Amino acid sequence: MTRGAWGVIPVALMLLQAVGPALAEGGPTPADARVRAAQLLLRRHPLDARAHHQLGDAYVQKARETGDAKYFTLAEEALRKAIAIEPQSSGAIRHLAYVLYSRHAFQEASAEAEKAIAMDPTDSHALGILGDAQLEVGRYAEAKRTYQRMIALDEGLYALSRRAGLRSVRGDVEGAVADLERAIEDGKATGRPAESVAWVQWQLATEHWNVGRLDAAEAGYQAALATYPGYHRALAGLAHVRAAQGRSDEAVALYRRAIEVVPQPDYVAALGDLLSRTGRHEEARRQYELVEYIGRLSALNQALYNRELASFYLDHDTQLDAALALARRELEIRRDVYAHDLLAWALYKNGQPDAAREAMAEALRQGTRDARLFFHAGMIERAVGNGREAARYLRLALDTNPHFHPLHADEARRVLDALADPAATVMSGVAP
Repeated sequence: MTRGAWGVIPVALMLLQAVGPALAEGGPTPADARVRAAQLLLRRHPLDARAHHQLGDAYVQKARETGDAKYFTLAEEALRKAIAIEPQSSGAIRHLAYVLYSRHAFQEASAEAEKAIAMDPTDSHALGILGDAQLEVGRYAEAKRTYQRMIALDEGLYALSRRAGLRSVRGDVEGAVADLERAIEDGKATGRPAESVAWVQWQLATEHWNVGRLDAAEAGYQAALATYPGYHRALAGLAHVRAAQGRSDEAVALYRRAIEVVPQPDYVAALGDLLSRTGRHEEARRQYELVEYIGRLSALNQALYNRELASFYLDHDTQLDAALALARRELEIRRDVYAHDLLAWALYKNGQPDAAREAMAEALRQGTRDARLFFHAGMIERAVGNGREAARYLRLALDTNPHFHPLHADEARRVLDALADPAATVMSGVAP
């Protein structure tokens, strides 16, 4: 981080946070109206538990719409007030569980979700939050059982989209796609919120993207934007597709639009990588500086973006010791497939390929079809001297999605060429 950047970036970031949602959404949303209505009610009845609950719920929806985590903080405050006034409000407790989950407090989220379920065993949404928390910490068998209970109560958008996430982690892409398509149909038929339907459309598009189906991914991201204009996730997803199609200027513009809504580190890093790949190195450098600033801006950002910041350090061969520390911390909290993958990649980048190989075995255990995992596995196998397995994994990465990363896909091709011709010299994070 340059000294000058510290003076410029905070101002730019505050401007983005102030104007981004309005730019993306075209003004106030239904969630804004719900916030105002609850606030007006609370001015007249400050001890109305239901009004505090309604305010918290509205802030949750606002957080989902904008991607701005500050609304989760406001939601938590409102929901805790509701519960203090009415301790047996299972709905408020369930919403609090969702907020805690969204802030990556997974153990606390599980505890609150279980409280809500004990009060109302038919609360399918509380079961969904519990399953989500179990999924994030790698308790996949428990998550499967929880989702089954949820689906038995309500086989709709929320349940089907959650089961799709578990199927995806376990490598069942077609099963995930089928669940997501059914979830979208249900969401439209039952009048679910536009943002909820768009989220599932984005999830479906991402499943297609992950296995290299560019046309289907493009159609899915466009559908999400039609359902919920300015949706930041779909903007970033469509940017990935445009970059893969060689339409770099369009991709840059889409990334910038997503960042205007919320400057998430992965969006900013992806923009920087695209700029670097197209020779715009000074612009890329500024984006890379912003990634680190966002990741360390606040205690909440550090909790939410540990994974993204560590990945950024590792992918750009900077602050490798710090990245390894972040990866170890992430594994303590989450212990899912991607936490093991992150640790493996960090160990590899820090010159510990044997330990990296052990961690990578854990990351691959569920059978997840993800080109990034296969790329990491290939590079680690190369580092331990297993050229045959290295080539197999690198080919698998490129076969799964030849555009999986703006920089690493090219590196995978170069390393494969080197493995075919041992005399060739290939630059990589660790020497062969």
